[in-house]
Amino acid sequence: MDDKFPLRVAVDQAWTVHLATHSGIHAADPRRCSLERYLNERWEAGESDPEELTCRGLSYLARLGSESW
Repeated sequence: MDDKFPLRVAVDQAWTVHLATHSGIHAADPRRCSLERYLNERWEAGESDPEELTCRGLSYLARLGSESW
């Protein structure tokens, strides 16, 4: 069994919602990698609830939205 399955679920859910709510962002946008790194850090810090990680991921992406890519 994959120990990081909840992390993968959170990344996928956050990215899917972000794409659905922001037109013009490509699925392979570099923000996805940034999201994965951020949530992996949260995972390593002991957060393991996929719903909480998803919410943190969406919040993170919203903050990134104000930066130019």
